[in-house]
Amino acid sequence: MMKFASKMFQMLFYCLTAALVVYSIGLAVTTNFNMGNLMVWLLAAAMTVYAIWQKSLHQWFHTTTLGRVVWWGLVIGGIVYALLVGFVAVSGYANPPTGQEKAIIVLGAGLRRDKPSTLLRFRLDKAYEYAVAHPDVLVVTSGGQGRDEWVPEGQAMRDYLIEKGLDPERVIAENASTSTEENFAFSLELMRQYGLDENTPIAYVSNAFHCYRAGRYAQRAGFATVTSLPAATPWRSVLPCYLREALALAYYWVFKTSSSGPMHALVGFLDLNKRFFYK
Repeated sequence: MMKFASKMFQMLFYCLTAALVVYSIGLAVTTNFNMGNLMVWLLAAAMTVYAIWQKSLHQWFHTTTLGRVVWWGLVIGGIVYALLVGFVAVSGYANPPTGQEKAIIVLGAGLRRDKPSTLLRFRLDKAYEYAVAHPDVLVVTSGGQGRDEWVPEGQAMRDYLIEKGLDPERVIAENASTSTEENFAFSLELMRQYGLDENTPIAYVSNAFHCYRAGRYAQRAGFATVTSLPAATPWRSVLPCYLREALALAYYWVFKTSSSGPMHALVGFLDLNKRFFYK
């Protein structure tokens, strides 16, 4: 019975590894080169290595001192990371809007040339639903222009919402920000021109996995009353987005920012390679 269970587990591991490799290849040919995709590729590579040299690695993990240390490090690290992913999955829905918000800020998430990416469309559709249900709310679309984008994200997002039917006078674009922190800081400056300030109740729109960290940045920007509108995540983006966000959350808890610290240099390197890897 134990041998049968072991064989079944082994077959399941091989199937998961094969599926992850195929998924990784799909990400490589259909999406941007980013931290989330890199983490999926590293996970696929690690599982492939273990699948090929399973017996040798298993023996090393359990018969040598260094191997045992590495094994328990991987186990503990895996458990901690799984808990972080679980927190990310749950926390995104913990701060729903009250209906009293006077403005909503839609955070940028990348363009395909001059059109919102699938991830960003999910955010914009959520913002559109809320704006239709609350006709007095001001909508701020926030996002700068990346080197692989034809127009600023904020402008493309505004155009998308207007094409869906929102009154152009209700939608304003913030086109200068390059990070979530700047999204809120620059949006606040723009809101002041419309008689609103940091004490105005606002909701921000992002995908659910990003909502917790975005809320912390909104508070750091000075907003006193903030709620979140969590949008869904496209199924093909779930794994890279949640793996990346778990790492980003741990990074935020240490550095309180995404614009400094040792990881910032790596993020900058990945951004430089977007032009080559952009699909």
